Amino acid sequence: MRHDAFPQSDPCSLMEGLPPEALEQVAAYFRALSEPTRLQILNLLRAGERNVGELAQLTGYTAANVSRHLAFLTQQGLVRREARGTSAYYSIADASVYALCDLVCGSIARTHERSAAHGRLFAGVAPARPRAGKKSA
Repeated sequence: MRHDAFPQSDPCSLMEGLPPEALEQVAAYFRALSEPTRLQILNLLRAGERNVGELAQLTGYTAANVSRHLAFLTQQGLVRREARGTSAYYSIADASVYALCDLVCGSIARTHERSAAHGRLFAGVAPARPRAGKKSA
């Protein structure tokens, strides 16, 4: 398919022609999603806002560790922070992150399904054994 055949409304075409500075911002967004702890935090925030203590308890990580991850997610615009008295509550600032994560999870699941189906094709075939060679004198 020709590259210019995609309509302008295609989300993939939005990245075309971005200057290096903008691509760095895109890369930072993906870095925010590249850490399993941050993905776990985002999943927990799907249910609604939570404070650091709740997130620390639910993840099993220290409050300091969770705070560090929340700061990075907030910096990237994925999470918003709201101070209430002596606590800060965090919630999702950009719900489109879930659509992106679901897209990636679906792609990974399809890849695994194809690999499993391919593996089943050869399930009854035993690996070839090396032939016994003649001993040299």
